[in-house]
Amino acid sequence: MRWTMEQVAGSLGLVPPAGVSPLARLAGVSIDSRNLRPGELFIAIHGPRHDGHTFVAAALAAGAPAVVVAKSRLGDYHEEIRARLFAVDDTLAALHRLAQAVRRNWGRRLAGVTGSVGKTTAKEILAALVGARRRVLRSEGNLNNEYGLPLTLLRLEEEHEAAVVEMGMSHRGELARLCETAEPEVGVVTNVEPVHLEFFSSTEEIALAKRELVEGLAGPQPVAVLNADDARVARFAENFRGRALTFGLDARAMFRAEKVEPRGVQGAAFDCVTPTWRSRLELRLAGMHNVRNALAALAAASVWEVGAEEARAVLPQVAAAGMRGRIERYAGDFSVINDAYNSNPAALAAMTELLSSIAGHRRRILAAGEMLELGPLSPELHREAGRRAAARGVDWIFGISGHAQDLVAGAVEAGFSPRHAGFFEDSAEAGTFLADFVAPGDLLLVKGSRGVKMEKIIAALTGRFGAPQTSDRGAGG
Repeated sequence: MRWTMEQVAGSLGLVPPAGVSPLARLAGVSIDSRNLRPGELFIAIHGPRHDGHTFVAAALAAGAPAVVVAKSRLGDYHEEIRARLFAVDDTLAALHRLAQAVRRNWGRRLAGVTGSVGKTTAKEILAALVGARRRVLRSEGNLNNEYGLPLTLLRLEEEHEAAVVEMGMSHRGELARLCETAEPEVGVVTNVEPVHLEFFSSTEEIALAKRELVEGLAGPQPVAVLNADDARVARFAENFRGRALTFGLDARAMFRAEKVEPRGVQGAAFDCVTPTWRSRLELRLAGMHNVRNALAALAAASVWEVGAEEARAVLPQVAAAGMRGRIERYAGDFSVINDAYNSNPAALAAMTELLSSIAGHRRRILAAGEMLELGPLSPELHREAGRRAAARGVDWIFGISGHAQDLVAGAVEAGFSPRHAGFFEDSAEAGTFLADFVAPGDLLLVKGSRGVKMEKIIAALTGRFGAPQTSDRGAGG
C-alpha cells in the first residue's frame, strides 16, 4: 500500500490532519508500535490485551507520520500530537474501512479460505498454484481474524494479480464482517468440525457461521468451493446464487482423488480427476486430510485457469508451515511430527491416524495437549480422542494440561495399558520428560492447542539433541 495521506483521509471521510502533508505517501499500516516501520500509519486499536492509544507517542517517535485514534481519546494528547491525528468513532472500524478501500481500488479477484481444519494448508497450496501463473498476495502467519485480515489487504499492490486470504472465526457474524471488508469472489470451505464449542451450542451452529463465507461472496459470478465429503458443507450449495465447485473423495465430487497411494511421511500420490483433465499427482504432505486440502486448492485454482501442468509442478514443492505437521529428524535418530501450532478433535484424529499408519519406527508416541475452546463437551471430546488413539495402535500416549487428562483416561478405558500412558500438568514438564524418554527409532507426534504452548516440548528436544533436520515434506493440516 503506497497511498497518500489524502487518499487515506478520503477513505475515512476526513481531511488530513493539520500537521501532515496530504501528499505524503505511506509505507504501510501498523497496529503494533513495537514493530512499526518509519512511514507507516499507526492505528490505535483497543484490543483484548492492549490499548493502542497508550502507544501513540511511541508510534510517532518511531516514525509514524500520523495516527488514527478514537475521538473520545483526543483529550489524552497535547496539541503537537493532536496535529498528527485522524480522529474516528471506532478505530477497528476505520482499519476495516481503509482495508476495504484499498481492496476495491486494487479491484482483482480474491479468494477467501475457511474451515475448521486445514484452512492454512489449503490456503498455502492455493496460493502456490495460482502463483505459478500470477503474482499472488497471500495472508501470512495467523493474520486471519478481524485484525489480521485487514492488515493483509493493506499489503495489496498494483503488481498483485490475485489474492488468497485465510478467514478464521470463533463467533457468529465474524466471517460476514470479514467478507464485507475483503469482498471475496471465491470462497473455499474445507470442512465443519466441533471446534470453538465454547462459543457455539452445536456443530450445526458452527456450520451456519461457516456458511457466512458463501453467503458473503461478492461479484456477479461468485464461486463456492465446497467439500463433497462433508454433508454440512456440501449443503452450502443449496440456494447459492453463484457457481459451486465440489472436491473430495466422493465419486460425485467435481475435483476428486482416485487410486490414492499413501506414502507415510513421504506424502501421497493420487489421480486427480476434474471436469477438464485427469493427471497423476504427487503431494509431499502426509495424510489423507492433505489430499483433500490439495483438492480444495485445485478446485479453487481452476477459477484462475490453473490446470494439470501447474499441479504437477507445484504440489511436490509444497512444504508444511512451521509447527503445522512439519516432520523433523533429530540427531538422536528419532523423528518428530511437529504439529504444535494448534489442535481440535478432527485435526488430532487426522494426525493420530497418520502417526499410527507410518511403519518402520520402534515406538509411535502421542504427546497430546489439551484442546481448548470446546465448552461443556470438552471432557467427553477428550475421552473420545483417547479412545480413538487407543484403537489406532499407537504405543505411548501422554496428555498435557487440563482436559488432556480425560484423553488419557479415555484411552485406558478403551483397553490401552496404563503403564504406557501418562499426564503432565504443563508442556515444560512434558518436555523435560520426553527429552529423556525418546530413543533411537521413535516417532513422536506433538500436538495441542495454542494456549498449551506445545512448542516447549520441541524446545526441550532441541536443547538436548540440537536443532533438527527439517524434511521438505510434512503433514500440515
